[in-house]
Amino acid sequence: MKILVPVKRVVDYNVKIRVKADGTGVDLANVKMSMNPFDEIAVEEALRLKEAGKATEVVVVSIGPAQAQETIRTALAMGADRGILVQVDGIVEPLAVAKILKAVAAEEAPGLVILGKQAIDDDCNQTGQMLAALTGWGQGTFASKVELDGEAVNVTREVDGGLQTVRLTLPAIVTTDLRLNEPRYASLPNIMKAKKKPLETKSAADYGVDTAPRLKVVKTAEPKGRVAGVRVASATDLVMKLKTEAGVL
Repeated sequence: MKILVPVKRVVDYNVKIRVKADGTGVDLANVKMSMNPFDEIAVEEALRLKEAGKATEVVVVSIGPAQAQETIRTALAMGADRGILVQVDGIVEPLAVAKILKAVAAEEAPGLVILGKQAIDDDCNQTGQMLAALTGWGQGTFASKVELDGEAVNVTREVDGGLQTVRLTLPAIVTTDLRLNEPRYASLPNIMKAKKKPLETKSAADYGVDTAPRLKVVKTAEPKGRVAGVRVASATDLVMKLKTEAGVL
């Protein structure tokens, strides 16, 4: 069985985000970029399934600028077999990503698609669900456990009330949560080997997808700084401040 893993190039999670002075977006100049952390978890889960003999090939796909090749090479260094870059300059919204992934899935015919539940740059949490709707495949979102069982996959999901287990007939879509696994580090020998692994470059036009944005960002602003806390003398003072200052009662 083949597993398809979409990965996204985002600002590294250790970087402090800076908003452009004109409020048009986030300043990406000279900023360290890396693989979306939730997608790292997806790559790790696919590799574990392959190592367990449940899958035969792990294919990584990224949609973005030419620099996204670095993100794919990272996944290849972790152990993925080959990569596909759908090169698109500019912002690609979740619906366009889902349409491209549908076309890639139709071409690759994977038994399972594993991707992060959301990207840490836009926090949309939409692509996996949209892809499931477009393909008509079953979906298991926010997965904390994935078990392949013949022609089906059992996915334990994290929900508000605790854990829910769903059984999906393959092919299926799974989106990963933080507690699914701990991604491995790529060793230096594997990083060198990754440079020789196949990486195919395509365009959105090859799949007949229009990536023109449908949304317009009106303004981007940094959150307000937190106000320092104060001590209160009594519970009565606390209730009064919650009513008059915090406005939560």
